[in-house]
Amino acid sequence: MAKKNNKPKISLKRVVKSIASNKPVSGGRQPGSSVAAVGSSKALQALTSAAVMLPGLLLPSAQAADGDHINFQFSRYQESKRNLFGIPNSQNPIRADVLHGSGLFTLTDRAKFAFSYTQDIWSGATPIVTSPLAANPYSPIRRNTSSGAVVAGASPLMNPSEGVLLDRNLNPLQRDTGMQDTRSVLVLATASPETRNQANFRMGYEWDEAEINASAGFSLENDYKSSFGNLGGRLDFNQKLTSVKFGAGYTSSNISAILDHDASPYLTKTAFSDQIQRREDGAEILRAERQDWAANIGVTQVLTKHSLVDANLGYTHSNGYLENPYKAVTVIFVDPEVLNNGQTTPILGDVRALLEQRPGQRNQFAFSTKYIQHISPLDAALHLNYRFSTDDWGINTNTFSANWIQPLPGGWTLTPRIRYYSQDSADFYQPYLITQQNFSTQAVDSLGRDIWVDSTNPDIEYVRDENFNLLDSEGNIVNVSDVQPKTIPFDAGKLPGDFSSDHRLAGFGALSGGVTLRKEFAKGIALEAGFEYYTRASSMKLGSDGGNSFADFNYYVANAALTINPGIMSLPGSSGHAHHHAHTGKDNSHKHSRHHLQPAGLMFAHMLDNPGEFMVGYNFMYSRMGGNMLHGSNTVSDPTIVSEGCSSEILCTFKPAEMDMRMHMLDIMYAPTRWLNLMLMPRFMDMEMHLQELEGRPPPEPGEHQHFGGHTTGVIGDTLIASLIKLYERQGHRVHAGLGISAPTGKTDLQIRRVFRVDGGAIHFGMQLGSGTWDFVPSLTYTGEYNRWNWGAQVSGIKRMENRNESGYRLGDLFQATAWGGFDLTSWLTASVRGLYTLQDRIHGDFNILNARIGPMDFPANYGGQFWNVGFGVNAVIPDGRFAGHHFGFEWLQPVHTDVNGFQLDRKGALTASWSYRF
Repeated sequence: MAKKNNKPKISLKRVVKSIASNKPVSGGRQPGSSVAAVGSSKALQALTSAAVMLPGLLLPSAQAADGDHINFQFSRYQESKRNLFGIPNSQNPIRADVLHGSGLFTLTDRAKFAFSYTQDIWSGATPIVTSPLAANPYSPIRRNTSSGAVVAGASPLMNPSEGVLLDRNLNPLQRDTGMQDTRSVLVLATASPETRNQANFRMGYEWDEAEINASAGFSLENDYKSSFGNLGGRLDFNQKLTSVKFGAGYTSSNISAILDHDASPYLTKTAFSDQIQRREDGAEILRAERQDWAANIGVTQVLTKHSLVDANLGYTHSNGYLENPYKAVTVIFVDPEVLNNGQTTPILGDVRALLEQRPGQRNQFAFSTKYIQHISPLDAALHLNYRFSTDDWGINTNTFSANWIQPLPGGWTLTPRIRYYSQDSADFYQPYLITQQNFSTQAVDSLGRDIWVDSTNPDIEYVRDENFNLLDSEGNIVNVSDVQPKTIPFDAGKLPGDFSSDHRLAGFGALSGGVTLRKEFAKGIALEAGFEYYTRASSMKLGSDGGNSFADFNYYVANAALTINPGIMSLPGSSGHAHHHAHTGKDNSHKHSRHHLQPAGLMFAHMLDNPGEFMVGYNFMYSRMGGNMLHGSNTVSDPTIVSEGCSSEILCTFKPAEMDMRMHMLDIMYAPTRWLNLMLMPRFMDMEMHLQELEGRPPPEPGEHQHFGGHTTGVIGDTLIASLIKLYERQGHRVHAGLGISAPTGKTDLQIRRVFRVDGGAIHFGMQLGSGTWDFVPSLTYTGEYNRWNWGAQVSGIKRMENRNESGYRLGDLFQATAWGGFDLTSWLTASVRGLYTLQDRIHGDFNILNARIGPMDFPANYGGQFWNVGFGVNAVIPDGRFAGHHFGFEWLQPVHTDVNGFQLDRKGALTASWSYRF
């Protein structure tokens, strides 16, 4: 442990300011939040570390970065399987992979800019309704194998056709024994991967004793779009030992929920019929809006030089559509005449599922407080937190949490934490409802005769005489064959005004514990990893059992993060160039970064010059395919694709209409010597493909899945590990070779969601996240420069080192050749033009698991080809000021000629944006 006199001094006034300047309100559907404070010595860094997490997808940082910083974090959220009471549950539970990036930058002495970006992709089985266990003869779930569909598990049903037996007190009975069984069970539905993207931008301005900040952002999903804005501030008093903070925010959301095409036929949706639109492809979309207003006020008070307290009050008002469009409630309809017929035998209840109905507004109040105590003998800090909230839905919550921040020798920090949460159930929460009325009854006329209607025109009514003849309104016998009984639906007024069986509105308790380990391996550079395990149990609710143990489950969150502070970064033995330049403003950054002005879309094209140099970078790549389908280099018609695009035995039914790919790549480079660079490049990606039905396709088989909309996949791609070796260098010329390995960290067995209780099979080859094989990635690069000109050429390739991946296939080998030229528009800005040729082989092998075979994208011969592109780019190196030495690059690749193997969608172009910093 470091000696006390070696620690920098810092005033707790700064601690108050940092706590008080937290983000006031968050928008969108971000599930968790954390509070961070800033300090510089070990003790005060521990004292002001982030509070323990609220349940969500991101773990908090073990300690906040000091000053300007950039943070990259990857997290995984994984739920446990739900209890189906002795029946095997073969449905994979919810999993979410989250990529998060954020940064804080000082623009002037008083102005700051911050941003954050979050992308999460989730998939798996989630509860949609709760049903009495006695009502559910389990339905088999089938898994496709090479020998056909086999039973892999079972699932409860939303609408069991046989109904449920009830005693005369309306308690469910087991069919086989007649014994009372009041247990409930969750009915699950699976989903293919779904993606959410959220961005937030904040500007702040600070005076000596005050601060104001404004932020805005958006959250985008296929079915949910929201935009939000916040305004907040801080006032300091008592020589900055007391701070008052305040904030307000507004969020506007639009819902366009595509109802589950498997569940929708079994759902009663009459309460929202005016909001549901039916598309031509049969999909039903529920459209709605909601608004949220929020305000908070708080105070932070330094008590002693080792302790402080923080307290906050918050209010949120929400109105509009507050339901979850994917949640339903089981309603058991009981015929009152049968119930009250004086007998004692069991009666039969008609089991139905209705979309949940929640109140149209919600008012929430919250109080939170935090106490932080620095423990001097251990050079550690204790955080104690409490939060209480209440609302007009009847949900009261209590949250207790504590974490201990313990600095260790060697730049390590260990942060264990524990958290307990309890909530009461909403006033309108019930696992299921029972109503004494029929779901529907036969309509009769004034004479008690059953009414029939024309199936093609329900406004035309008939009755039958004693001979079963149809009579019109004039009493004439008519000969109409297509008629059906006229029914009267249930009386919605006999149901509660609001009802939900969403287990998140039930009463329960939760206990979680976790730990974060942080290592500052150089000044301004820190890595951390965290893990938290969470148990949700009805029996753990404060005061009494919540009565919904059927919904108990566990989950964990694991994360890894990299935090860098560009202004103070340094490594033992490094040149210190970037740090020195940022303070002196001398224009030597151009000289040291000439070899980093290659086009942004080019990999392995530059090297670090000096032993001990380090570079951290980020690359964003976006590519789009769309427009016409090609066969070779020629446009091809739908009938041709139907007959020739798949195989001689299988006719195509769908084609890709458009496809988007987004990739985020970290670029970490280190130069142990002048002639060797080492690189690590983890990649995170997501892809989205929209499908279109082919004209002239064969008619669908009964029950065939029609692939509404398309598919999404993500997040982890393959990881590149490479070395660059300098082969030749003279003034204005250099040659280096790259030897890389691509590790198969991306999945190749992603599957389409289960359809009609049968697995959907592997998703298309081009939507899988990696190659699934270890790949050799060599390159050879030449670069040159003279005065304001620079140029270069590179050849590179990918050689698959395995015959097949675990899914039974391997991607084709790839060869690329490129050449470029650039011109310095200024001492810090360069424009470039390049040409790129790509040759890629087709896919070899095939899926060894079921694939639906619906279109060209499902056949190995329809991949690869020859591609010619022209790229246009700019590169900038900030010459001086606070951002001196930061490098930014942009390049657009425009296809000029395409010659594909088989049948493929045409290319529209690709964009690359990059940032890097050397030190």
